[in-house]
Amino acid sequence: MARFWRKPVTAEGAALPREQQHSLFDRLSDFTRSIETPDPAALANRLFLIVLALLAFGLVMQVNHAATTQPAGDFWGLFSGQMFFRLAALGALIAGVRLGPQGLRRMIPALTVLSALLLVLVFVPGFAASKNGANRWIELPLVGISFQPSELARIVMILWVADRCIRLGPAVSDMRRGVLPMLAAGFLFFFLILIETDLGGSLLFMVCFVSTMWVGGADLAKVVGPVAGIGGTAVLLVITCVSYIRHRLLMWFGAATNHQVERSADAIASGDLFGVGLGQGLYRNARVPYLDTDYVFALVGEELGLFGMLVLLGLFVAFAWYGLRYVLSVRDRYAALCAFGLLLSVCVQAMVHMQVVTRLAPPKGMPLPFISHGGTALVVSSLAVGLALGAARRAEPAVVPSPSTSPG
Repeated sequence: MARFWRKPVTAEGAALPREQQHSLFDRLSDFTRSIETPDPAALANRLFLIVLALLAFGLVMQVNHAATTQPAGDFWGLFSGQMFFRLAALGALIAGVRLGPQGLRRMIPALTVLSALLLVLVFVPGFAASKNGANRWIELPLVGISFQPSELARIVMILWVADRCIRLGPAVSDMRRGVLPMLAAGFLFFFLILIETDLGGSLLFMVCFVSTMWVGGADLAKVVGPVAGIGGTAVLLVITCVSYIRHRLLMWFGAATNHQVERSADAIASGDLFGVGLGQGLYRNARVPYLDTDYVFALVGEELGLFGMLVLLGLFVAFAWYGLRYVLSVRDRYAALCAFGLLLSVCVQAMVHMQVVTRLAPPKGMPLPFISHGGTALVVSSLAVGLALGAARRAEPAVVPSPSTSPG
């Protein structure tokens, strides 16, 4: 067996140089370099157009849903509300592009404190707006607007951890100076979101937070242990103590049933290849709740069929592909790291929604970015993408040497 462990040699008996052998990571590194572009602004424009297409797709589905489920008077109120929030989302998208991650960098400490206070306010009488037994919303008494502070906290903490990674430099992988302090801040927000109770939102937050840490230079081996130990214990405790979350897991394993989950799957199946037609769906009037929010992908499947679902999935796949190329092409490290975390949050949220609706994941109330009904998620998702795209405006152009210029 010893001969299998000998170094490869040439015909003359000389050992082959080790550097001639390439690993999988070398191939991946070559691939990432091949999809970079010297002009991230072109990719930013494509992402901007994809978001506009998603906003338009969502508006059609929401107006269509409202027209067939609401009386005439209520329909126009819902229609104007949808137009208002989608215009607000467009404004947030443009404002984010104008600001960029650098525009908010000085305000990160104040925004972090504000986000933590807002997460506490969801439990304070006078501000708290409890729905379905969960404390996830704050209602502003004077204007009558409610929103979820956890959506905003996710953006702020992505900016915060990106800033910390850049400021720490090589010390980001040091356990005492880098990893533990950052994880402590992340777990604080994780637990504030978890006790609302919002298991899916807290897990989404932690995935984006830890992924940004890792890409920012933190040693994954040092991060996994605390996250699995502390986070895993907290999640198991919530599953054990909160009955409706435990019931959702039982539904996923087939040990329990739920009207909404079963009928949403039936709605998708009824759509076949090209759907029953826009506005012709019947399940919305069969008391299947949340077909315009947490299960909007099922509404697309029913009315537009597999074709419509693939078109929508294709838009998000294009968003992820151009987002990856864009992040790799931004030259400023802080801006690129922020763009990575912000775009990842939108992609993961979309992935979870589609997996839940198609029964590939346990039931979880999570909106589909840019498509679902709702104000906070729509505006915050647009702001997140806008801030990410703003990195291209402030990125320094790559220096390309002139062919006529000789070195030295």
